[in-house]
Amino acid sequence: MIKLGVNSVLFKAFTYREAAEAIKKCGYDGVEISAIAGMCEHLNLADWKNQKAELCAIRDELGLPYLATEVASHDRTRLNTAFEACAEIGIPIVNIGPGGKMDDEDTLKASLETIQMLAEDAEQFGITLCVKAHVGAAVYSTPTTLRMMEAIKSPAFGVDMDPSHIHRAGENPALALPAVLSSMKHIHIRDCKGEGPSPGAPIDQACGRGDIDLYGYFKAMVDAAYNGPVSLEVIGPDQDYATATMIAAESYGYMNAILKQLGAR
Repeated sequence: MIKLGVNSVLFKAFTYREAAEAIKKCGYDGVEISAIAGMCEHLNLADWKNQKAELCAIRDELGLPYLATEVASHDRTRLNTAFEACAEIGIPIVNIGPGGKMDDEDTLKASLETIQMLAEDAEQFGITLCVKAHVGAAVYSTPTTLRMMEAIKSPAFGVDMDPSHIHRAGENPALALPAVLSSMKHIHIRDCKGEGPSPGAPIDQACGRGDIDLYGYFKAMVDAAYNGPVSLEVIGPDQDYATATMIAAESYGYMNAILKQLGAR
């Protein structure tokens, strides 16, 4: 079954417990705990051993499993710490960006070499490393994602298919999804108004408020029998607790209704 989650970066102004309680009340199946340095470190990789008991207790108390974490770094030491922490806490997926520069062959090759090395590291811990196409980065579109899929040989590698970045690359995400399905192991989801480069204000990233054909995207997902996590990832300035919860709740209602209509929930 497709599992719906929220990246806790949406609640970066609050403690992880506060974030998890809101996410649970909104109806989600799980959470992508943020470990993004300088932005939101609900999973503090410098202190994860002291956090472990509390994070596991919150998970068990709320019945809110960890679907993934976002580290958003290519630092090998930091990522190996993340892999160790995830293996101990029970977080199956680590999400990062591709790095490099758009339409720069040298940085694309360097990025792919780095991702291969990091995926091999993740493999040693039994963790999946997922990478998504990202606006302005070396991997930013379906064609560059396909190059990444061809280059990375580790079984621990997966594609994080984020329709907002594919939309801002000028593509239709619903049509792009089948091409990357064979490596797809995580989905970041949000809506987007306009063609970017920004996805817009946080409120406009709530699913159903923007210009992406998310119904078509979810239909393509269901038709392709994808059964991994789908994590709402809303970025931007801090939101107050009520607004962050509203964004999460509105998005859940929209996604859940689509999946029910498609017979997938």
